[in-house]
Amino acid sequence: MTHLPPAPSETPCVRAQPAWQRIDFISDLHLDAGEPATFQAWAQHMAHTPADALFILGDLFEVWVGDDNPDPFALQCMAVLKATALRMPVYFMCGNRDFLVGAELLSTTGMQGLSDPTVLDLGVVGDSTPTRILLSHGDALCLDDHDYLAFRAQVRQPEWQAAFLAKPLAERQAYARSVRNQSEALKRSHADYADVDTQAAIAWLKATNAQVLLHGHTHKPAVHDLGDGLSRWVLSDWHADSQPPRLEVLSWLREEAYNPTHGLRRLPLNTN
Repeated sequence: MTHLPPAPSETPCVRAQPAWQRIDFISDLHLDAGEPATFQAWAQHMAHTPADALFILGDLFEVWVGDDNPDPFALQCMAVLKATALRMPVYFMCGNRDFLVGAELLSTTGMQGLSDPTVLDLGVVGDSTPTRILLSHGDALCLDDHDYLAFRAQVRQPEWQAAFLAKPLAERQAYARSVRNQSEALKRSHADYADVDTQAAIAWLKATNAQVLLHGHTHKPAVHDLGDGLSRWVLSDWHADSQPPRLEVLSWLREEAYNPTHGLRRLPLNTN
């Protein structure tokens, strides 16, 4: 029997500034030195997007084993993040690959950390109720992925993280590679990989008085109508070398906030 996770209580809330005309949402870029085309596409977008705020909803990095001793590629990523955070607010929510991003990285880059989940309050639209979007990485709601949820519960414990971060860097990197290899093997062996549980998504939306659940993790970009005016929007992963390339930003546009999609629109990147 599947048990629903507890509805989030006292969920943190970010209130959009009135001046924000466009907000970008991205996730699951899995940035890695071995995929330079994806990094370049991301860096270009970060430098040139006309957005007024950016929300990164997890798995920005393929792997992150601590804020100490960043390698040259990590330093490149940090430079991009810092430059972007000087132009606009950049919010970061950890995912299942980069849950060890800590206060040092946030401080160095100027990003603002987000709890999972967090409500984004876009303000009153016309005479209707405030439009509220519930932001999550999405992994906590994949209730049929029992092995992963047990792993997640373990590695999110402060005691486990403190002990892991105390290990030598090489040992942490070897552990991360083994976990990543196991995850990829599992995906290849399960064509129908675990997805977000619909009833859990509805419960979270109702508990937070939000209309839209926006998340990544599953790599299954789509819009799901949950009934009663509720919906679930899934972000795309990024992979510049796939055919066709997967490089997509989900944006909220204030000028379109009155339409049935709450102003959300998928915007493929121009890679020319």
